[in-house]
Amino acid sequence: MSPANRNAGTFIPPAPDKIRLNRNDPCWCGSGRKYKVCHERMDEKIEAIRLAGHIVPGHIQIKNAEQIEGIRESSKLNIAVLDEISKRICEGMTTQQIDDIVYEMTNDMGGIPAPLNYEGFPKSVCTSLNDEVCHGIPSDKIVLRDGDIINVDCSTIYKGYFSDSSRMFCIGNVSEEKKRLVAVAKECMEKGIEAVKPWMFLGDMADAVNSHAKANGYTIVREIGGHGVGIEFHEEPWVSYVTRPGTEMLMVPGMVFTIEPMVNMGKADIYTDEENGWTVYTRDGKPSAQWEVTLAVTEDGCEILTY
Repeated sequence: MSPANRNAGTFIPPAPDKIRLNRNDPCWCGSGRKYKVCHERMDEKIEAIRLAGHIVPGHIQIKNAEQIEGIRESSKLNIAVLDEISKRICEGMTTQQIDDIVYEMTNDMGGIPAPLNYEGFPKSVCTSLNDEVCHGIPSDKIVLRDGDIINVDCSTIYKGYFSDSSRMFCIGNVSEEKKRLVAVAKECMEKGIEAVKPWMFLGDMADAVNSHAKANGYTIVREIGGHGVGIEFHEEPWVSYVTRPGTEMLMVPGMVFTIEPMVNMGKADIYTDEENGWTVYTRDGKPSAQWEVTLAVTEDGCEILTY
């Protein structure tokens, strides 16, 4: 489940952390190691980049090894649920049946579906068909038809840790036009993953995503993006896919966030269903597609946690 950009263009960089440690103190990350051999050097590098005028993460955005392991374990449930949906999704199935599978399987494995009752969302998963961009609400009245494309967005809580991912599914005989959209949307996500490097910026990743979409004649939704995740469902940073290289937050080892661009066949304009307050549609009624992963930034790239 992707958060809307709460105040597009008005993001305020986080203030630098107020923790003042001596070099021989235990590191703030909880590793148990001395600060001087753990995060001191990284903190100094981040501070220099902040002083140069860039947005940088605070300590709260940087996960320690124990936290990343917890997110990794949550991700295993998330992947298992989507794998099961992959096996069972078919023409004639209702989106409520998809929700039932997610709810039952997640609970059987000891997890909790993160979307259920989140800010009033009534179901355990988001199911978004055709011109629905995201946050589609499962229903026993919505039946999958031949030619549909659908995004199933699954988010999981396990032992207090959150994971998040989504996949696209083509139902029956899908048009070549829709198949191409689904394929390029996945490529956009993959271009984003390739651009995740420590000491680069989220804007570098966004430009890789947006450039690939535009090169294929598509547009990227502006108002809704990815997010930090792990300790909470939605954390900072908010992740745009339409910003410029060298902008947005610095990526550093230990950051965990989603890459989930929403790719429209037509224009980027969207609107939200006034009746249910959740489902987002393309303004021009043309199809939209999205794939999502959760990843952790590493010393030399990233680790994909969900898919």
